[in-house]
Amino acid sequence: MSSNIPSYSKAALPSLVTVFFFWGFVAASNGIFIPFCKTHFSLNQFQSQLIDTSFYGAYFFGSLLLYLASSFSGLDILNRIGYKNGIILGLLMSVIGALSLAFVSTSASATFPMILASFFLIALGFSLQQTSAQPFAIALGSPATGAHRLNLAGGVNSLGTLLGPLAVSYILFGDLNNAGNATIQSIKTLYLLLAGLFLFVALFFIANKNLPAIQQEEHVEKSGKATNILFLISIPTIILLFFNDAIGESNRVYLVFGSLVVVLGLLFYAMNTASKERQGWGAMQYPQLVLGMIAIFVYVGMEVTVQSNMGALLKQPEFGGLDEKFISQFISLYWGSLMIGRWTGAISAFNLSTSTKKLLTVIMPLIAFAVILGVNHLRGNDVSNLYVYVVCVFFLIAAFFYANERPAKMLMTVAGLGSVAMIIGLTTTGSISTYAFISGGLCCSVMWPCIFALAVTGLGKYTSQGSAFLIMMILGGAIIPPAQGVICDIDKLSGGNILGMSYTHFSYVLPLFCFIYMTWHAIKTRNILKAQGLDYDQQVTASH
Repeated sequence: MSSNIPSYSKAALPSLVTVFFFWGFVAASNGIFIPFCKTHFSLNQFQSQLIDTSFYGAYFFGSLLLYLASSFSGLDILNRIGYKNGIILGLLMSVIGALSLAFVSTSASATFPMILASFFLIALGFSLQQTSAQPFAIALGSPATGAHRLNLAGGVNSLGTLLGPLAVSYILFGDLNNAGNATIQSIKTLYLLLAGLFLFVALFFIANKNLPAIQQEEHVEKSGKATNILFLISIPTIILLFFNDAIGESNRVYLVFGSLVVVLGLLFYAMNTASKERQGWGAMQYPQLVLGMIAIFVYVGMEVTVQSNMGALLKQPEFGGLDEKFISQFISLYWGSLMIGRWTGAISAFNLSTSTKKLLTVIMPLIAFAVILGVNHLRGNDVSNLYVYVVCVFFLIAAFFYANERPAKMLMTVAGLGSVAMIIGLTTTGSISTYAFISGGLCCSVMWPCIFALAVTGLGKYTSQGSAFLIMMILGGAIIPPAQGVICDIDKLSGGNILGMSYTHFSYVLPLFCFIYMTWHAIKTRNILKAQGLDYDQQVTASH
């Protein structure tokens, strides 16, 4: 870090990144918890995916409420209370959610909606933490080195996604060599531990004098038309989460895909309308921002759905017919794949010689892969069947060299590779298909910074508002996984197959369409920025 960084920041940053670890730890653990809930509550695949709907929907509603409160009051609420206090409040909210989940799960009258409400509270706290922590990390020092701090935090987040599934699997099922069945008591133990950890970190933040209560007053831009669009987007999510039972099982496919059409349709409508009359649209008057919102929605949904439905896939006979207690190494490998890409992507944030960067671009992903193997080995998993995955890692290394730190080209490259991986997964079975789907994590790993930076290029005074709109689109993780889930459920409803494969296997056509869309998005956004006279390579590279 540069020498002009305030002295407190060097001690503050290690404290701050602890919350980044928790986000990854808990979110990645959902892939283990979903199969358990499906069995315990006798759910179909669509219903089990409502865990993602409640979890990622909370990010949208939390960000939306904060935006509305600031918009109507004319005050930047988060900046008024301070980033540190925002994180503390978010942690305490997550404590309440985790305690609720621990005690609801052991109640004789426990229902799945109660579980969903508890997940919603945990993630609502995460929403406030994330909205506070990311600008906090930048504010801890020179803005010029803000990307360094965010990359470090992102690497810690990825470590959480690697360890989360393995730790949760151990608490629920015990040693895989002598694995038992998960019980309600083990669920209570898990979330009491998490509540204790959240509370400990909250108290640590309160007592930690190295973490200043930073406030940065900013003008709140009023955007009535954009607010109306966000209100309308919230409606299908509310229906999906709270009124899906009234729809009926046979009609849920219309509900979830209808929700997708409504959300994406509203965003495309906003982009087209704002291009004709900018007044009242705020950040949405910029087509690159609205396209970025759509891309974040698709990207998060795609990243989450691949692993959230993997438990159901691996139970299929052609994929080994695995019990949920044995899927943790595959879920861990998927999230570890994101760690591989993010650790490699962080290299470009540092001022290194060209030869050193090239060397680290080869070495870093292999080190990250070795960490994944080592953690799984310590957990008691047989990792010999994971060695072949190094082939996929080399494809990612080639993508880094080909894109050469140019975000639009990188996004287009990994989206294209992801499309190929999904096609291979759909046209094969067994280990080849499984690893092809898991390699989607490698392709997703570097998408967020590319999408985000391209979207906010050229926004000027609307950059802060545009960033808030982008974070709201984490909503994709609430809608796309249930959409894949209803396709999986056709197996139970019809007992047939499609194109010679089960509907659970065929359901991965949805992430295929997502990757194809991301390829188009990269090309379209590059052309839009070029038409505006913006240097989409140089400017964007400097911003992430």
